[in-house]
Amino acid sequence: MPQSPSSLPPSPARPPVFRVDIPLLPESAVGNALQLIDLLRGANLLAGLRMGAQAPRMAWRLLDAGGLPLASLPGPLAAYTPAGDTAAPSAPAHALFIPSFHAADIPAIRAVAARHRALSRQLGIALDAGQKLLTVGNGAWLAAQSGRLNGRQASLPWFYIAGFERDFPGIGHSLGRDLSDDGPWLSCALPHSVNLLAIALVRHALGEELAAACETVMAPDHQRARAALQANAQQHIPATRDSTLARAIAWMEAHLDQPYSLARLAEAASVSTRTLLRHFQQELSQSPLDYLHGLRCRRAKVMLEVTLESVPSVAVACGYADPAAFRRIFARYTGMAPAEYRKRHALRAPRRRWRVEIS
Repeated sequence: MPQSPSSLPPSPARPPVFRVDIPLLPESAVGNALQLIDLLRGANLLAGLRMGAQAPRMAWRLLDAGGLPLASLPGPLAAYTPAGDTAAPSAPAHALFIPSFHAADIPAIRAVAARHRALSRQLGIALDAGQKLLTVGNGAWLAAQSGRLNGRQASLPWFYIAGFERDFPGIGHSLGRDLSDDGPWLSCALPHSVNLLAIALVRHALGEELAAACETVMAPDHQRARAALQANAQQHIPATRDSTLARAIAWMEAHLDQPYSLARLAEAASVSTRTLLRHFQQELSQSPLDYLHGLRCRRAKVMLEVTLESVPSVAVACGYADPAAFRRIFARYTGMAPAEYRKRHALRAPRRRWRVEIS
């Protein structure tokens, strides 16, 4: 006997979707749009790893100059269209992304903006509805032409600032910054900062913790790269690193899991212990042991993020025979316990969600 609707189990709630509409003009730098979509796909991957099927996610639509969705693209570009989400087509967007466009000079930029006043009016309507507006480079002209952004600040390339200021004197400039995050308007000066734009959008849309996870993998972090290499015992010290501090640091990096000995460290740096202590204090304002703790904690952060090793195992791999001492030091350097750090920053799915495929 079929169940009545009231007796059916409730369907699981759909995870929230934050959708970005991306109008593409004939003059648009399409690569900006595809770069943003790739970053949003990466954000979805991280959200899924951390939170499973109920993770909130980013979605997108590519639109033509008239605001209509583009047809599916062929071949390897098919992943960029259609919408990237299963939300109802009538559901409103939460943000609009305006790529930079190709124009040879300021008069050409003004001509493009004049041809697309209808889009600027749509941007104004979106801002009035509480949507976010993201721009790259000269895409700021289309945003500013909406008339809704006076009193806001934009990040622009230096070679556009004079012309933009003449056209829109009521808008300020975030000088010396690659990204401006000013209320409803997120802008970056150049395409190389689209990753910063994506991270800022994730922060607004999905929260601080997911934004921090995105920043871990989308923003350059040379110290983290070094710690990852050291964790795998693959570091090769360049021959050009030959200062006292460089020799000492290189030795510490190669022996992170060994007990600390100031005498052995000074011998590796070819100086006395007194000279070594003076160098560290003068140049780094800390002792060699304090610096070593910092190196070990960076390795521990990498291991907590990308492995399933237990905290005691991570402690041993980072040179701490006593897990309790490791926990105290890690908390002092990072502001949280190792288990809490792993909970917030782990880049691997929990073991219960691992899939086994049998061929």
